[in-house]
Amino acid sequence: MTDANFYRLFETWLQLEPTGAVFELETGETLTREWLHVLSGRYANALRRSGCATGDRVAVQLEKSAHAFALYLACLRAGFCYLPMNTAYRPAELAYLLQDAQPAVFFTGLTAEALAAEIVPATTKAFTFGPQGEGTFAAIVELVDPTYRTIELSGSAPAALLYTSGTTGRPKGALISHGALSYSAQTLSELWGFSASDVLLHTLPIFHSHGLFISFNLALASGARLLLQSKFDAADVLKALPRSTVFMGVPTYYHRLLTSPLLNSDRCRRVRLFVSGSAPLSADVHGQFEARTGHRILERYGSTEAMILCSNPLEGERKPSSVGLPIPGVDLRISGSSDEVLKAGTIGMIQARGPGLFSGYWNRPDQTREEFTADGFFRTGDLGFVDDQGYVSITGRAKDLIISGGYNVYPAEIEAVIDEMPSVQESAVVGAPHPDFGECVVAFVIPSDKELPPTAGEVIQRVKDRLANYKVPKQVVVVNELPRNTMGKVMKKELRSSLAEPSRRLVTGAQ
Repeated sequence: MTDANFYRLFETWLQLEPTGAVFELETGETLTREWLHVLSGRYANALRRSGCATGDRVAVQLEKSAHAFALYLACLRAGFCYLPMNTAYRPAELAYLLQDAQPAVFFTGLTAEALAAEIVPATTKAFTFGPQGEGTFAAIVELVDPTYRTIELSGSAPAALLYTSGTTGRPKGALISHGALSYSAQTLSELWGFSASDVLLHTLPIFHSHGLFISFNLALASGARLLLQSKFDAADVLKALPRSTVFMGVPTYYHRLLTSPLLNSDRCRRVRLFVSGSAPLSADVHGQFEARTGHRILERYGSTEAMILCSNPLEGERKPSSVGLPIPGVDLRISGSSDEVLKAGTIGMIQARGPGLFSGYWNRPDQTREEFTADGFFRTGDLGFVDDQGYVSITGRAKDLIISGGYNVYPAEIEAVIDEMPSVQESAVVGAPHPDFGECVVAFVIPSDKELPPTAGEVIQRVKDRLANYKVPKQVVVVNELPRNTMGKVMKKELRSSLAEPSRRLVTGAQ
């Protein structure tokens, strides 16, 4: 068996220069490759001592820190399957994922120990883990040896389990292999010209593939240094840009940077590359950013199941409103409803295949088969077209997915929560343009009693109590009925169009 453990890419740089810096923290402290290697080895030993076996899931709901990255790498080194969870998830959301994934171990922050006891399966061990590695897990870490020999794994071995949703909004886990991680990091390193001299300003969350598998893995595999910031803050980013060579973000980040008068070409003089992903970047933001900084943002395209599919070129034309060209190794086509290939310029379903695709949905073989064509192409659920130069543009999402601030929001999940309200007969959720988040959530509701419709506070609080904040509606619209087709399906395109009508009765405006 050829050893394809993703961690080998980092070990190459570790052997070349063990004292080379891998992290620079907000405090100014630098942490070396050797520090990361030793700590991840100690964590791997501690996980083994806790009962984890090769292939077991390790669920993590932690804030970003260098120690959290070390825990991620410990899982890769030992052959565990890393399951990151959004730090905004509420107990009900966590409980479902934990029951479905059945992890051997679940890590939460220092203040969540009591919460974890209520939601974790009986077979799952729960530990607290702070930004410095402090917490209940630390007691086990103190008992183990720091030396750990990274195990050999095939390229198909599972490295991570990321939860996404389908048309029903019901979460399902996408298995990501070590081979997919390595392919994506190595391919992007070459495409985007990464080297050990690069300094990546990292502000993305690490429960998302963008912050973990694209940004961190790429830097790790290229020997680059990361300027680690706990979260995105426009003022902090502007201070750090003069010391950075690469910045990656979602469109919301770029919109917020443009609101600052401090953003200019001089501040970005050392940066060689700005990358945007996770949501569509408007041509307006693209143009404004270039005018202010002299940099054309490089937009790319991927998904949870298909980590990276397209990228605008490092050298060559970066087209606004286009996600660029399929990357090497990816076959991409635009297809009709019967999987027939459509000609250039025709809008249809984006389908793709390549070495970066997920291996399948966790414990859902039937759904896995449904998402692939007979000749192995993955149906992305996104609509788009390819122009005569091969550039891909995305025009919409067949699954009515909303992307708000770079986060995926699934309408069915929110509708289920609102429909539980006694004062609501039925609801429908759509996305609407938002100047900061790209899109925001809007809920249309039919009241059970037209004389006593639900109030804004009731609807918003209902969702806020049960779901993460980015899923909470910014607007609520009371209607007597929902537009439907002949099959009774709600026509959400008409709902989105109706938002421009001033006559709509808004229960609440933008929050």
